[in-house]
Amino acid sequence: MTRSNLEMLLADVKTLVTSAEELLDTTAHDVSNAATGVRERTQQALQSAKTQLQELEAAAEAKVRAGAREADRYVHDNPWTSIGLGAAVGVLVGLLIGRRER
Repeated sequence: MTRSNLEMLLADVKTLVTSAEELLDTTAHDVSNAATGVRERTQQALQSAKTQLQELEAAAEAKVRAGAREADRYVHDNPWTSIGLGAAVGVLVGLLIGRRER
């Protein structure tokens, strides 16, 4: 899963949780047994979803930080390789842009 897909999923889940909370607040006046049971189960499911969402965000953030540290370490350990790689990518991008403009 790419970072942008993960961010979109997290945003969708947050929206879903917010909407469910609003629905629970709106139906709070209904005191029938069925409504109370559904409301309690929904609140438990929402709390579980919030917890899992926080864990997912923390895990994603940890992975991003670890990747950034690893990239930083690689660049410091191999500066000339990094410069060469950066130059090669720059040439490739330049060729692609030049081709596209023709």
